[in-house]
Amino acid sequence: MYDRSTHVSLLQSLAEGPQSASWSRFCDQYGELIRAFARRQGVQQVDCDDVLQDVLVSLTSAMPNFQYDPDRGRFRGYLKTITLHVIIKRRTRGGARIRPAELDTQVADASRDSSIDDTWEQEWRSHHVRQAMRIIDAEFNDLDRQAFQHYAVNGNDPQSTAKALGMSVDRVYQAKSRITRRLSELIEAQVAEEG
Repeated sequence: MYDRSTHVSLLQSLAEGPQSASWSRFCDQYGELIRAFARRQGVQQVDCDDVLQDVLVSLTSAMPNFQYDPDRGRFRGYLKTITLHVIIKRRTRGGARIRPAELDTQVADASRDSSIDDTWEQEWRSHHVRQAMRIIDAEFNDLDRQAFQHYAVNGNDPQSTAKALGMSVDRVYQAKSRITRRLSELIEAQVAEEG
């Protein structure tokens, strides 16, 4: 389901313009990542959609000339830089007009800040889990997903999970094992796709 050609073709198809189906797919895939990172950078909840829209506008202008070259860096680094650029620019809107060179310097400084980099990486990992869980939701039945949530995610013991859900303890273990294994496969494939 996930392979590098799919990822690259999505990026290349963004050049078709903001009305293409690729933009909707891009928003579905990366929208929550951008919003969550913006929230963690102090952007108010009500402004996170505006940050996403500004990121999309920046990408719209960049995509016609964009050539994916994994030797120059990963797409996630490029997306982080664009997102930081938008957040920093939005912070300065109320004050004096910021020169592009000064904005670039602030973005470069922020990119070197290990706490910002750590935050981006945490959100990137959460992004992968969310993407994989969408597939898990489609591939596994509701009872197995509930058992996984109750036992593996919430940390309840297998006996109370089995009792709460009306299933055997053995099935709780099996659900956790199967979903954990599939989740790992999906995330591994997503990370490999990034290049």
